[in-house]
Amino acid sequence: MVLNHPRIVCRLSGKLGLFAWFFLALNGCGLLDVTEKKLPFFITKDLSPQWNIQPTHQVASFSFVDQSGNTICSDSLRKGIYLVNFFFTSCPGICPKMTNRLLSIQDSLLRLKGVTLLSFSVMPMVDSVPVLKQYEKKYGIHPEIWHLLTGDKAAIYRLGRSSFFADDNTQGDTSTFLHSDKLFLVDRERHIRGVYNATREEDMQRVLADVNQLKKED
Repeated sequence: MVLNHPRIVCRLSGKLGLFAWFFLALNGCGLLDVTEKKLPFFITKDLSPQWNIQPTHQVASFSFVDQSGNTICSDSLRKGIYLVNFFFTSCPGICPKMTNRLLSIQDSLLRLKGVTLLSFSVMPMVDSVPVLKQYEKKYGIHPEIWHLLTGDKAAIYRLGRSSFFADDNTQGDTSTFLHSDKLFLVDRERHIRGVYNATREEDMQRVLADVNQLKKED
């Protein structure tokens, strides 16, 4: 075929122009988005995702002790992103499921670098440092990236309810039990950028995808 023939060139130009017009129309209507979307923010207690906002909610500062007896505080995590859930070692129900799901992505998180897992005990009066260490060994948890945290119960409950909206009681009340299957993704500015069901395998794949996306944003 001779492409430089006047009629053929004219025909091709017309088709290409029509295609370009159609592409621009779709993009202008928001039906076709070729830009890379950023992760949403979660700033309200109903944990609804919100995009294109100035986030008004941050996770509060904290300081607790992990299974190795080390102090883990929010300041020491400033240069990285982290995942948070709430559990207790004697839990017979959702906690082992959450732990096993997190174990399934532990090696992937190790390779990513700069990502930390934080599991806060909601029964810190029972979950002492030695008890948490036994839990680590039982499940094969890597202590360099996964910290099982204990400390003041009121402070943990306040963090879980007021900062993470982990359940419907947002007042940090320790008289009612904090029990949640949620996993939270937190960025370098202490904003919540992802919320997942930590008992579901498919959500773990979303976690890895979102962690990779968040690392691109940083």
